Amino acid sequence: MPFSQPLRGIIPPLVTPIHEDFTLDHTSLIKIIEHTIAGGVHGIFILGTTGEFASLSSIVKHELISMTCAKVDGLIPVLVGITDCSFNESLNLAAKALDSGASAVVATSPFYMNIGQEELVNYYQKLADKVELPLLLYNMPSHTGMAIDLSSVAILAEHPNIIGIKDSSGDLSYFESLCDLFQEKPDFTILVGPEEYLVETMNMGGHGAVAGGANLFPELYVKLYEAILAKNYELVEALQVTVLFLSKNLYSYGTYKSNYLKGLKASMSFSGLCKDVLALPLFPYSEEEKAILKHKYDAVLARVNSVL
Repeated sequence: MPFSQPLRGIIPPLVTPIHEDFTLDHTSLIKIIEHTIAGGVHGIFILGTTGEFASLSSIVKHELISMTCAKVDGLIPVLVGITDCSFNESLNLAAKALDSGASAVVATSPFYMNIGQEELVNYYQKLADKVELPLLLYNMPSHTGMAIDLSSVAILAEHPNIIGIKDSSGDLSYFESLCDLFQEKPDFTILVGPEEYLVETMNMGGHGAVAGGANLFPELYVKLYEAILAKNYELVEALQVTVLFLSKNLYSYGTYKSNYLKGLKASMSFSGLCKDVLALPLFPYSEEEKAILKHKYDAVLARVNSVL
C-alpha cells in the first residue's frame, strides 16, 4: 500500500511464530497481526532481527510475507526485511514482497564478508536500483559487524528509491546527527530501533520506533508516541517509566546474549499469542526459568494496565 513520507509511528518488528519443527505457525501469526493492529500500530515490520530472519528457511520467509500482507490487506504499511548474504536472495525476497502487496523493503548491511564503506554504498545503490519497492536502510552494527557511516547515509539518501533508515545502533549521538543531516530533507524516514530511546529520539526529530515490545503491548507504545506528539509530559513520564520497567524485567533475565528474544517470546506465550519456540541456534528458557519470568511478566502486565 502507498504511505505518506516520512513513515511515522510505532512499527512492531513482528516475531515469527514457529512450531517445534521450525515451520510457520499460521494460527499464531494471524493472532499476533490482529493483536498489534487492534493496538493501533502504524505499520508492521517482518523479517527483522526480532523476527529471527537469519535463522528461517526461505520457505518460511515466503510464507510469512504472503500471509502477513494478505491478512493486513492494506490497513497499515507492511515493511519486509530482505537482508541476506546473497544479493540475489535479497532480490527474490523483494520480488515476493512486491507481489504480495508490501509497502517497502528493509535491509541491513550484508554480514560475514569483510567490506568497507565504499563497497557498502555500492551494495545499497545496486540493491535500490533493482528492487521496485522503496528501500529503508537498517543500521545494526552489533549484528552485522559494521555501521553505516553518516557520510554513507548522506550519499545513499540521494538515491530516489532509498527513503529512510532504521537505526538500531543505540548510539544517541549518531541518531542526533542523522536528524541534523536530514533537516533539509524532512521526507526521509528516521526510526529508532531500541524502544527505550523513543522519547529522546523523537525530541531530536525522529519519526517513531520499531518497538519489539509492541508485539506484546502495542497500546503502551502507541500511547507513548501520541503523548510525545501532544507534549503531555506527565503522561510521557509515566509511560516511559513503564517501558523501562518492561525492558528491565522481560528482556534482561538471565545471562544469555539472546535474553531479549527469549524474554519476548516467552512473555508472548504467557499472553497466549504464540509458543515460545525459537529457531536454532537459539533455544527457549527452561521451565524453571520461565516460572521466574512469569512472575516478572505478571508485574509488568499489572504496571501496563495501570497506565493504559
